[in-house]
Order: sequence, then structure tokens, then C-alpha cells
Amino acid sequence: MKPVWIVDDDRSIRWVFEKALSREGIAFESFESAQDALDALHDGPPQVLVSDIRMPGPSGLELLQVVKQKFPAIPVIVMTAYSDLESAVAAFQGGAYEYLPKPFDVDHAVDLVRRALDESQREASATDTVEETPEILGQAPAMQEVFRAIGRLSQSSATILLTGESGSGKELVARALHRHSQRANKPFVAINTAAMPKDLLESELFGHERGAFTGAQAQRRGRFEQADGGTLFLDEIGDMPADLQTRLLRVLSDGSFYRVGGHQQLKVNVRVIAATHQNLEQRVREGSFREDLFHRLNVIRIRLPALRERREDIPVLVPYFMSRSAQQLGVETKRVAPEALEYLSRLDFPGNVRQLENLCHWLTVMAPGQVISIADLPAELRETGAATESVDWIAALELEVERRLGRGETGVLDTLGRAFERSLIQKALSRTGGRRIEAANLLGMGRNTITRKIQELGIEEPARD
Repeated sequence: MKPVWIVDDDRSIRWVFEKALSREGIAFESFESAQDALDALHDGPPQVLVSDIRMPGPSGLELLQVVKQKFPAIPVIVMTAYSDLESAVAAFQGGAYEYLPKPFDVDHAVDLVRRALDESQREASATDTVEETPEILGQAPAMQEVFRAIGRLSQSSATILLTGESGSGKELVARALHRHSQRANKPFVAINTAAMPKDLLESELFGHERGAFTGAQAQRRGRFEQADGGTLFLDEIGDMPADLQTRLLRVLSDGSFYRVGGHQQLKVNVRVIAATHQNLEQRVREGSFREDLFHRLNVIRIRLPALRERREDIPVLVPYFMSRSAQQLGVETKRVAPEALEYLSRLDFPGNVRQLENLCHWLTVMAPGQVISIADLPAELRETGAATESVDWIAALELEVERRLGRGETGVLDTLGRAFERSLIQKALSRTGGRRIEAANLLGMGRNTITRKIQELGIEEPARD
């Protein structure tokens, strides 16, 4: 079997892969640039290619393109610290086998390489579209799954059901699915089915003929006709009235329908993307949503995570929304202080990304200075944050553990355990003015134990009162 190639300008990443693959008995070769790997292709291809995207010289996407043109059967795993939608889509459209965001879990990466070694052949596509401004931001694992889905579906016209809480960005994902599809040069038409009365909704969807009802003074094309050849996004599909569900089912079955008051059958070629914040399975059981329509819509389902499930994305989203709000208002971009950014990252945001975006717009308008502190936040957010501070240290600890494991560190328990003990003892000694017995009592340990810990951990004791 040929070796696995690791291509990354970051020496530590290459080292992690080399150690992991050696432990698994997998042959490998390492390259610090895409150009070195391109030169090595003259002597024969690898079994699997694992490459960073952004490197000095040729990029990982350029390397991917050359490898797929010459050796289309080789699985290529792309990895990058720039975790945005455009990289994922460009990688999949270029024929990548999988997308691995940094920092990654070493065991997951090795498992990915093993699966890639078993891969026989994947079809390559020629498109490579990377844009300067990402349309959806996200580094969290849950968002990476969404990016992967968008990338894999870029060559498909299958019906898609988007689920997730209100404000989680379902329309953004729908637009991304359209933009990166073969229908991108055709219309994207969106309609919120819960935002209008039933009679008006029917006319909006299917159009009407002149004289079909009072006020219909001219023929009108509906959203299905407007979206012909492109994509129709049906938001809040769970609230659609029952009789319109029946009409929608017919259109999804064969693309045919009649305008309101019309007798001529019309036929369109439309990809439908539906979205809902409701549990459609539950609504089917309750009899408020047709089961056959549910199965027709539920061909491929993508679940969007709530913002509280991707808190690590808040420090990325806030500067982006602050910058965008400043551009819209024609003012200088305000900066959110690190402590305020950390504070925001601990909040639940029941309104999800939409609420965070609205907050950034509010801060751009209302915050008095150019640097935003916790005190500048709306009072209701400061009150909410105060209620959650008692568990913040656990979330911070979990985040640090994830970060270290993602870097491939070992002995994490010992390292963090010592740091934890050192911090506890230092704070207790500071509180008691350096008196060991009192500090030991506060911590629930014996005098000899605290003395030993002070020596083992190299703790500098404060001057005694």
C-alpha cells in the first residue's frame, strides 16, 4: 500500500499526524508545502492525501485540483483553521473526500484516514468557488456538519427540510444551498407560509387569474412560477393550512398546478427547500400535518444548531455583525472588549443568531464609546449573565479540555489537575493572609497535605499578616 501524504506548513500538525499514524502502523510521508507534494507526484501518487488549505505558495485547494485531475481515485482530506462555509464548499466541489477543521481530535482524524484508505473512488467536480466574505460563519463541530451537508448537496436537486429553532439561520442555509447548486443562475424565491392568511397564501404560491376573486384585476404569477428553474424556500412549513398542504403535495409530486381561478395546468421545475422550527413528526401524530407531505419534504434533513450549542462561534460572529452594522449605518466599527466578548459567550441567546445580530446593531447605535464593556450591554442581558456565572467555570474548563485534546496533548488530567490545585491553594492562602492552617481548613485538607502541595506545586506564599 502506498503511503499517506501529510501536507501542512505547520510543523506541529505534521508531528501530531506522524505520531498518530506511526502508532497505527500506517505508512506516511510529510511535506511542508503544496509545491513539495506537487513535485513528489512525478514519482507516483499517495494512497490518501491529507492537506492544509492555506499555505505559502500553492494552496491546498490548488493541490486538490491537480491531484483530482491526474488521480481522481485518490481520497483527499482537506484541513484548515479557517472554518467557514466557502472553504467547505470549495473543497467538496473540488472532489474532497472529507473536511477536517482545526483543532481536530486525533482519534477522529486517524479514523478518517482509515476510512479514506478504504475508499475506492470518488467522483470529482471541476468547480472551485471561494469568496472573500463568508456567508455563514462557524467553527463549532455542529456547524461543520452543516457546511459538509451544503458541500455534498452542491450537485444535487433533492428536496431538503431544514429544522432548528427560530433565528438559527435557516434562510441563510437555504440561500447557501441555492448559491452553491447548479441552479445558482436561476431565481431564489422565499416565502414565509406562517406570515399571511390562507387565501392570500394560496394566491402567493400558485398565482391567480384575472377575476378569480374580488380585487384580482390582473393575472398574477405565483411564487412557484417565479422560481421556475431555481429554488423555492418555504419557511415555517409546519404552519401551512391543511388544504394548501394537499396542493403542495401535488406540485412536489409532478411539478404541476393551476393558478387560483385558472383552468390551464402549469408545470414548473423547482427545487423546494422547506424549513420549520416545529416538530413535524409530532404534528403528523396530532393530525395537523399530512404524513405523505412530511415524507415528501423529508428527503434530506439538515438540523441547524441553536447558538447555545455553538458558543465558541460567538467571538467570531460578534466582530462580523459589529462590522456589518457599522457599514450599514456609515459609522466607525466599535470593538467589543475581551471580557464583554467572554461574557456574551456564556449567554444562551434564546433568539439565536438573529438575537445576537440585533444586539450588535443595538450596540453600534446605543453604546457610548468605541470599546464596548459589559456595562454597555442591555440590562436584561447583564441580569441573565449574572444568573449563570456559578457554572461558568465548568464551561471554561470543558472548553480548555477540548482545546488541549484537539491539539493532541496527553496527560491532560495531570496538567489541568495541578493547575486547579495550585489556583485553589493560592486563593485560599491569599484569603487567609498566608496562614496555612486556616487555608487548609477552608479547602478541607490537612495541614501536612497543604504543606506538601505547596512544595510539590511550587506555590509562592503571600507575606503573612
